[in-house]
Amino acid sequence: MADSHKFPSPIHYEKEKASVLVSTKQNSSKTSVDPACERIWRKIDFFVLPVVVMFQLLSGLDRANLANARIAGLQEDLRMSDYQYTIALTITSVPFILTELPANLALRAVGPNLMLPTMLTLWGIVTTSQGFVSGYSELLACRFFLGLFEGAFSGLLAYGIVRMDGFGSRPGWAWIFILEGLFSILVGISTFFTLPRSPAHARFLNETEKDYVISQLRQTGAIGHNDDADSFSWQEVRQAFSRPQVLFLCVILFFTGAITSGLIFFTPSIVADLGYTRVDAQLYSVPPIVVAFFGSMISANVSDRFGARGLVIMFSALLKIVGFVVFLVSSSLHVKYGSLFLIVAGSHSAAPALLTWNANNTSPHTRRATAIAVGSIMTNTGGVLSTWLLGTLSSAPFYKKANITFLIFSILIFVMSGINIVYLSSQNRKKAMIRATTRRENEKPGLGDHSAWFIYNL
Repeated sequence: MADSHKFPSPIHYEKEKASVLVSTKQNSSKTSVDPACERIWRKIDFFVLPVVVMFQLLSGLDRANLANARIAGLQEDLRMSDYQYTIALTITSVPFILTELPANLALRAVGPNLMLPTMLTLWGIVTTSQGFVSGYSELLACRFFLGLFEGAFSGLLAYGIVRMDGFGSRPGWAWIFILEGLFSILVGISTFFTLPRSPAHARFLNETEKDYVISQLRQTGAIGHNDDADSFSWQEVRQAFSRPQVLFLCVILFFTGAITSGLIFFTPSIVADLGYTRVDAQLYSVPPIVVAFFGSMISANVSDRFGARGLVIMFSALLKIVGFVVFLVSSSLHVKYGSLFLIVAGSHSAAPALLTWNANNTSPHTRRATAIAVGSIMTNTGGVLSTWLLGTLSSAPFYKKANITFLIFSILIFVMSGINIVYLSSQNRKKAMIRATTRRENEKPGLGDHSAWFIYNL
């Protein structure tokens, strides 16, 4: 069961960095009524967020298109078994998992303005190449390099694109890869000229505005108080693995990644198994994602406005629990299709809170970068499990074993999120006691999220 909210991709590097900016903006706006300060954050929204959103859209699009191509005839044309299709899905995650941490640590040195457009352009080339494969081994090679470079729109596009079947002597599924890949290449090249390396290098900010943004980022702990505090350190890498909130989220992200990746790669197939034609299955996979889009907007605003990351994740888990129960117990195909709205919405609405919860509660830079990378590795490892659950170990059309497993995972997400909230609350109480008995200048420097003045986001 799947959707296109592809849980972390390499795009999550800049997206989660942007989430820190957004969170900082929220905190800043609460303590300042100066409209000039608000205009600065609006400028960042205007120039940076559209680029990051487009990266995320294309990341999900290029990863999800294999599922659309499958029901458009790819599996039959390449004479692939279900087992081989599962291998093709799995091989995408292998380089992703292996390169996630080093790539995330290298991002600061290389700069997002160079690294992210390069990755997008390269994975666009690989995606386009999939439209010209003539055998299974060639597809595997493309999927491997897609995972290496890539780290509601897809179904709707695929519905229109497959109608190009036969154009240029290419099957409809090939055009899914060719057109979506070419679009990624064009966007990737254009963002070399639009994405700033950091606030200090943003051409749309003047010097005063740059100083203000940097001071706010330092004040909230998003960046260190100087370059030395944010410099690379193996000690900070190890610190990330010792933080309980990071470990709790790694477990949550593993379960979430399993469910979400299953949705990415199998929703069109599940919809087709419910009695829809191949072409209609492309179209009917879209409405749950449209509902999920609005759910994500609501959850993102609620979690930011009220600082309630964990509660939003718990509510999203409840939606998935209800959805999986309905899918498992109902005998009506229409009701089963309706349950996809709850499952897909639950997966989508958790994403904003999950992506920011991990970033918000770790500092300084290297510790945060490591925590984000490890979380993404766990997400993609969960995705490997789901491709085998749905691709080989569970039988169509109802995938009972997989759905029971996902139901258990959803319950565990709910429980683990509650445990993390309790832990972070207890740590905040301890820090409040320390702040009441000492002054900040007396605290040892370089503590990052260990500092008594670093308040954990719940």
